[in-house]
Amino acid sequence: MSNLTLYDRQRIEFYVNFKRLSLRDIAKIVNRNVSIISREIRRNKPQLGSYNAELAQKAAERKGRFTNTKKLEKCEPLKNYVREKLKEDWSPEQIAGRLKTNAPPELKRNNVRTVCMETIYQHIYSQNDAEDRLYHHLRRNKPKRQKQGQRKEQRVFIPDRTPIIQRDELINQKKRYGDLETDLFFGKRSKEAVSVSYERKSMYAILQKLASKKADVAKDALVKTIETFPPEFVKSFTYDNGSENFKHYELKRDYKLETFFCDTYSAWQKGGVENLNGLIRQYLPKKIDLQIDEERLKFIEQRLNNRPRKSLNYLTPQEVMSNVLNTECCSKF
Repeated sequence: MSNLTLYDRQRIEFYVNFKRLSLRDIAKIVNRNVSIISREIRRNKPQLGSYNAELAQKAAERKGRFTNTKKLEKCEPLKNYVREKLKEDWSPEQIAGRLKTNAPPELKRNNVRTVCMETIYQHIYSQNDAEDRLYHHLRRNKPKRQKQGQRKEQRVFIPDRTPIIQRDELINQKKRYGDLETDLFFGKRSKEAVSVSYERKSMYAILQKLASKKADVAKDALVKTIETFPPEFVKSFTYDNGSENFKHYELKRDYKLETFFCDTYSAWQKGGVENLNGLIRQYLPKKIDLQIDEERLKFIEQRLNNRPRKSLNYLTPQEVMSNVLNTECCSKF
């Protein structure tokens, strides 16, 4: 198999940019021919930048869509046959299967090969077919196609991952400040999100608006969170296993902190930030559009940080954090 998946590209990014392994070693790890790895990096590594898995994946998807849609445009008899059968309410799978087993004579004379189901779907939803509305002949009759990634959970590569069972008891028992849990908070549109960080001992919250769920964007939000505090204050992050946390190793390297990951399907292991998400729902209900400005987000953050908490002896997270930062040098926490 030569096609690279996002999972493969994430591994390539980690081993090229962080571990700096040879192409031959990376090829063995990813189980691909070294020429495929070399070509992938050459195509997608900027002259003065580094290889980025998400950008490389998007480029590959764009190229695939362009190639597939062109296939029907190049052969008028094949395109006409596909469109005719779609208007007879045949599914793309039925059309592709019929062509493979019993193509009409006019296509055989032109030595036309079969067309795959995916190419037919892309033709249906291409902009050129907006007027024909061929999607009306599909079972679901929807003008926009559900993204493939939404149908099944994608395999996620988390490099240099430390399981939560290895987290020090000092953190587990909240014996010090500077250990944070983090999560993404989603609104009506799944593309938009809020990065939610929760300091375990003080219960202090920091909210950062995200333009997308991409790993680069999520990492940059956590950089802002780290730099909200004095140097060396943040000592660890605890994450779930979402793909947005792929770049955690860059925070480990750049800020000399620890990162830990919950067990699969065990978000309760970072219960502080999960509870905080529930409090945020008071201000941002599930069906709300997260196209809110930073001012509104900071208002919510301040409201949360200025509520007295029973576990803090009815002090507020803001009061606790202010006392901590004003008392000692951060390196002693």
